[in-house]
Amino acid sequence: MKKHLQLKNVLIPLLFSIFFAPIFSSAQKIACGGQHTLSICGDSTANAWGGNAYGQLSNIVSISNQPVLVNLLSHIIAVGGGVNHSIALKDDGTVWGWGYNVYGELGNGTINSTDTPTQTVGLNNITAISSAYHSLALKSDSTVWAWGYNDYGELGNGVSGGFSDVPVAVLGLTGVTHIACGYYHSLAIMRDSTVWAWGGPAGNGTNMTTNTPMLINGLSEVIEIAAGNGFSLALKRDSTVWAFGGNNEGELGNGSTNISYTPVQVSGLTGIVAIAAGVYHGLALKSDGSVWTWGFNLYGQLGEGSNSDSHVPVNVAGLSDIVAIAGGYGHSVALKNDSTGWAWGLNTTGQLGDGTYADSNVPMQVTSLCQLGIGVDEIADRLSISIFPCPFANDFTIIGTKEKGEAIIFDMIGNEVARQKTVSGESKINLSSLADGMYLLKYNYESKTTTSKLMKY
Repeated sequence: MKKHLQLKNVLIPLLFSIFFAPIFSSAQKIACGGQHTLSICGDSTANAWGGNAYGQLSNIVSISNQPVLVNLLSHIIAVGGGVNHSIALKDDGTVWGWGYNVYGELGNGTINSTDTPTQTVGLNNITAISSAYHSLALKSDSTVWAWGYNDYGELGNGVSGGFSDVPVAVLGLTGVTHIACGYYHSLAIMRDSTVWAWGGPAGNGTNMTTNTPMLINGLSEVIEIAAGNGFSLALKRDSTVWAFGGNNEGELGNGSTNISYTPVQVSGLTGIVAIAAGVYHGLALKSDGSVWTWGFNLYGQLGEGSNSDSHVPVNVAGLSDIVAIAGGYGHSVALKNDSTGWAWGLNTTGQLGDGTYADSNVPMQVTSLCQLGIGVDEIADRLSISIFPCPFANDFTIIGTKEKGEAIIFDMIGNEVARQKTVSGESKINLSSLADGMYLLKYNYESKTTTSKLMKY
């Protein structure tokens, strides 16, 4: 009998001048833990809701079925949900964690659980985070660091077994652009758009464990990755989704339940701009703002109105204008461009945030989202556009632009390097003349402004 575990659960900006508002990518506005959920508010604080047995909400409540403020933490630009803990990246490049810590999940040099955010030791200049039973951090020098559980070599430091309560370097990886944690394995995208994996079998593309990174054969032009329990997802530059690993519940989305150590295409998906993974289910966001899901559905985490597994993607009921997605152990979450949050699936600890403890197989609105922050109005502006692909080679498309809007590109010291008027719907920006590296996009329309990070390779 298969054991269904709790959840573990990426790309974000460098510190820039205070002239710019906090910068987000779709993968980090929200995060799902095992039985809790996190979101970033417009004032760069965070809300959390759901289970709190180990302090993973960083709040005095026991559990909460609606959002509560994460205490004693601000200037947050990314969040990650572990199985029973949480992590956050601040705009100064430091990482902070709270909650369960028996396997060093917080990376603070102890194994003491705490409901107070504590700084992960030895990390600075971090640009992206991801978390599950273990955690990963990507530095501005494109190296990867890991801490926490390591029974399957998921820390990638050449050791299998035990854990590390401080970050250790993943061996042999430089030039990394994206990272993702699965339950027992890890993934990274390189500058050449190839994918490397390490840790537990199947999710790392093999039938054995490996404690150092290995190339996933058959994958190229990958721009985003996600990982669940023993399976992995990859979004390619052509907007198709590919999967490999375990498939008992149809989590590969290719119409079968056969395990595949080599990547197979998820059926019927085109125009995809973001992906996410729950423990045994996958999610994809289309450029039209719709959400598609597949895999395990005992709790309604596919959101299409039933509790039956699906081996191919199905449309989440009644959702439109979605800009960000995340998957947990038995629940899923989405953010709309009007700044509202929607959740569906398992709700025994209030992880749907709708004020109840009842499971739902259709999306329910998260109540009072970011009610303690500057608000919903400020974050709404930032959620009104999405960028695809990112990173990009020569050009990228801004989805959700307005006629007579303006896109301004800055380098990382604040110099303007490009400017272009936009049209209604989608606008393509060509930056082939610029050198590879990090840039900032400031998009203006009437009195509204949103800022996003860009990576050119």
